Amino acid sequence: MDHPSNPAVAGPSTDSGSLRREASTPGLVEVDPALSIPAMLAARVARAPEGTLIERKTGLGGSWTPVSARAFAAEVASVAKGLVSRGIAAGDRVALMSRTRYEWTVLDFAIWQAGAVPVPVYETSSADQVQWILSDSDVRLAIVETAAHASLVASSRTALPRLGAILVIDEGAVTDLAAAGTTVDDAEIARRAGLAGWDDLATIIYTSGTTGRPKGVELTHGNFCALTLNGVHGLGAVCAQPHSRTLLFMPLAHVFARFIEVLCIPSGAVLGHTPDTRNLLADLGSFHPTFILSVPRVFEKVYNSSEQKAGHGVRLRLFRWAAKVSITYSRALESPSGPGAMLGVQHTLAGMLVYGKLREALGGRAEYAVSGGAPLGERLGHFYRGIGLRVLEGYGLTETTSATTVNMPEMTKIGTVGPPFPGASVRIADDGEIEVSGPHVFRGYHGNPEATAEVLTDGWFRTGDIGTLDPDGYLRITGRKKELIVTAGGKNVAPALLEDRLRGHPLVSQVVVVGDQRPFIGALVTLDAEMLPGWLANHGMPAMTVEAAAGDRSVLAALDRAVARANEAVSRAESIRKVRVLTADFSEENGYLTPSLKVKRALVLRDFAAEIEQLYVDDRTA
Repeated sequence: MDHPSNPAVAGPSTDSGSLRREASTPGLVEVDPALSIPAMLAARVARAPEGTLIERKTGLGGSWTPVSARAFAAEVASVAKGLVSRGIAAGDRVALMSRTRYEWTVLDFAIWQAGAVPVPVYETSSADQVQWILSDSDVRLAIVETAAHASLVASSRTALPRLGAILVIDEGAVTDLAAAGTTVDDAEIARRAGLAGWDDLATIIYTSGTTGRPKGVELTHGNFCALTLNGVHGLGAVCAQPHSRTLLFMPLAHVFARFIEVLCIPSGAVLGHTPDTRNLLADLGSFHPTFILSVPRVFEKVYNSSEQKAGHGVRLRLFRWAAKVSITYSRALESPSGPGAMLGVQHTLAGMLVYGKLREALGGRAEYAVSGGAPLGERLGHFYRGIGLRVLEGYGLTETTSATTVNMPEMTKIGTVGPPFPGASVRIADDGEIEVSGPHVFRGYHGNPEATAEVLTDGWFRTGDIGTLDPDGYLRITGRKKELIVTAGGKNVAPALLEDRLRGHPLVSQVVVVGDQRPFIGALVTLDAEMLPGWLANHGMPAMTVEAAAGDRSVLAALDRAVARANEAVSRAESIRKVRVLTADFSEENGYLTPSLKVKRALVLRDFAAEIEQLYVDDRTA
């Protein structure tokens, strides 16, 4: 921990050195039950109408243009009028499918201002996913970024009889909506904006389930208001300083980025957007964020690219020495005596030679980074803290409106995901499952009462994750009850859909999709010894053993084509990038199949760890 203090965490503990079973952090603010997201925007405008709310990247040179709270609210109202003029009624669902950009935030708030419900869709989603989300949520209007997105949505029109227009941001959708709404009275928009209250639906966010079919998480205005207002008070040092500013580059279809988008309204922080991570370092350098929201993969890439840029020889040795000093210095902060004099001198020297350049790569002014979506790892946590960037690792799910635990600036324990967020409670069930309660917990899955009943009991949400609480109430994630994979990029991937599709190929006997905390999805594949001879003959190939086929170019090419077909059902982030063909099949006899012929996944992951590692050995810096 950085600065030991008494954390605002309360809960039973059997003795001073034992693990806790429950921990709570009291709410830091009384939230008006009539409050809504539009009301928070109105309060921001009333408090500082000419203060900058957003900086928008414009012009050929890519300069950042300030947008005041008053100007943003006026644009939101004009677009909301356009939605009303197009027949959007209070409670109607409107899909948003786009990369992270200024227009997304305008449209998001305009949909809320019109009394409607935005339904985010990842811009990388497959046609099947788009069709399911728009159908299940009963979307009446779709707003997409590109003509290609519009074509993707249009391909499902026959299955979406209630879908009206498809508007394209790149073709002037925002401007067109504002122009179409000029005949709508201001009073109607004011009335619509005042309709939503604490318990009213704010958004439906679809998240992958273990069956592969996304479930619609219903989040209310109260969920967002409680979490963001407590966040302003609990993380005020991060997001509510006069100079606070953040650049969003995570997808706004993800609840993590969406939470920060809303948080910036009451916190007073300046918000920026960048849609293309290929320009991320340049945009960080020109925007100069003071806090960064990211997933571990970005921190890994910054570290790896910095090491690569060091080249070889003396410069590489200097970088690695400085990295070691950073980690050692950060670890020493947790000891009672702190860093020694010699280590302090080394740290200062490394700061002058190396750390300053790394901080400049993140914009030069970043003080904090909030990391979530997947475990960061203690090594990177200590490295970044050692160079002067405080990484606050947290934990949350779509069902908890994002953060449910987070390390706080005044007390950080690297390797944990922190204590309960202000207003939240966490408990550990008898089987180790993490359960959460608080005003940020969702109200249920859309149209799926059975799934809701499985995870919500008396206000407690069963997360499906396994963890422990230390004596201070800090949570450590140790695993998952179910097989849902979370990549290093924070993408939730349900393996069953990919496995089932790939097993449909005649060459394939068994598939185990892997990729938990890894940069991409891979798969272990076994060949069907009974089907192999016939397949070889049908393709004019000589007979060969399973062992030989596992390394044959034609066989591997056929498997690559099968993988490509399996990937058609998922987004790119969920797709299998590499496979490793094993030379022996799984069976009941060798213990890898149950009597019902289900793969014993945990056993496979343990016994074939070396083969899984080979999937990623050439892609450490990809």
